[in-house]
Amino acid sequence: MNPTLLTVGVALVACALAVAGIQLYASGRAQRAALIDRLTRATGEQDGGTGRRLRPFRGVDRRVRRTALGRALELRISATGLEVTPGEFVVYMAIAVAVLWIAGQSLLSPFFGPICGFVGVWVALGFLNWQRQKRIEKFINQLPELSRILANATQAGLALRMALSLAADEMEAPAGDELEKVAQQLAVGTSIDDALGELAARLPSRELVVLVTTLVLANRAGGTVVSSLRNLTETLEERKETRREVRTQLSQVSMTAYSVPVIGIGSLLLIDNMQPGALDRMTGSGIGQIAVVAAFALYVVGFVVIRRIAKIDV
Repeated sequence: MNPTLLTVGVALVACALAVAGIQLYASGRAQRAALIDRLTRATGEQDGGTGRRLRPFRGVDRRVRRTALGRALELRISATGLEVTPGEFVVYMAIAVAVLWIAGQSLLSPFFGPICGFVGVWVALGFLNWQRQKRIEKFINQLPELSRILANATQAGLALRMALSLAADEMEAPAGDELEKVAQQLAVGTSIDDALGELAARLPSRELVVLVTTLVLANRAGGTVVSSLRNLTETLEERKETRREVRTQLSQVSMTAYSVPVIGIGSLLLIDNMQPGALDRMTGSGIGQIAVVAAFALYVVGFVVIRRIAKIDV
């Protein structure tokens, strides 16, 4: 065989393989970029110049999500409806703790720095719980309307999956957003039992558990749910009014729970204002530090006890 022809043939084959490799590499990069763009748009990350905003602290967010506490924090944030990632929340909470720590040391005494930092963590987690509870309450108030829409849709002959998608389009937030997540899970093959179970886990309440149980049992049995949903709608309306009356009656007790620690902290600030340096002298000894810690512990216990007394499950 002619060595020249062999060399030319090998070179042509190598060039063809190189061109195919370059095309495959470019196609892979394009698919990866399209996937990143799709995921970025789905999470609402946008950048001012290109119409997409990149989330800050992405490195911190990735590290936080890998931990068990980060995953629990992500689940809690998702139930609040806030557009913030676990990494952003951790960074913002750390900044708030640092500011409160420095403020406590400079305005009160060095002993109060760690206490103010702990209060910052407690307030941040309490804010998440407050937002989550507020979202749950709003969702509970929408349950009668949701049950009515599902009853009308199933009576019209729609399947339960289609009824849930219709309710997601018809209802406002937070019910519309949560049902949209359920519809997206059903679209990718998740069973109705699992999708509704995750919804009940995100927004736990007795009313939602009853509704989810009714839908799951009806889906398994294959029967009609119209009559059950009609009766459930009336029951949810009555429970909605009862919850509103109970909340109104216990509003004064709830305000007492918040006023007790505020009065205590205000007393410390008043004493330090009347006698400058009083807090430094008080926390300069071990007995004074123990007394301050015990006082704050009693305030926390009082707050928790009053909140427990004011919490009535209807």
